[in-house]
Amino acid sequence: MDKNNQDQIQAVINKLQKGNQDFVTTEKNNGDVSQMVRIKNVQAGQKPDAVVVTCSDSRVPPEHIFSAGIGELFVIRTAGNVIGDFELGSIEYAVGHLGTSLVLVMGHNHCGAVASAMEGHGHGYIKAILEEIQPAIAGEENVGKCENLNIDNSIKRILQSETINRLIREGTVKVLGAKYNLESGTVEFFG
Repeated sequence: MDKNNQDQIQAVINKLQKGNQDFVTTEKNNGDVSQMVRIKNVQAGQKPDAVVVTCSDSRVPPEHIFSAGIGELFVIRTAGNVIGDFELGSIEYAVGHLGTSLVLVMGHNHCGAVASAMEGHGHGYIKAILEEIQPAIAGEENVGKCENLNIDNSIKRILQSETINRLIREGTVKVLGAKYNLESGTVEFFG
């Protein structure tokens, strides 16, 4: 990986970590949501710093967790932060067309999708989500480890993309895992 790309990706990680630290220590999101930034993002086009793939859980608001404003994050949310074809296509769009350099898969503790997958509950379309998670957690009984295995599974699914793998080889994209703690508000970055 070329030094400039490596530095750029590290700067994005540092920005997310700083934003999370601000979130944990303040009571408001200081992200820019002004009319000026809205207009800028329309006129200049979006250039998000990171793709954040996370759970649909209402307690996991990525823009707040990272103290981000409009245009800073390209957010993809599904129950259990699972990755299917539509989500993978969205990630490819962000890294391939918008130039986003970091893909962060952020799971969380107390994940209902993971708990349901562990218990084998679910019907209708929910079953498809659980069927994506269950093979990744098979045999594990510790819920925290299952949540981490589910994050790893989503990363593996992302790495099935030839587009993303090519950009990783070129050194312009990095894929990382992370876990959000609902009680403390902190995000632990993996890798």
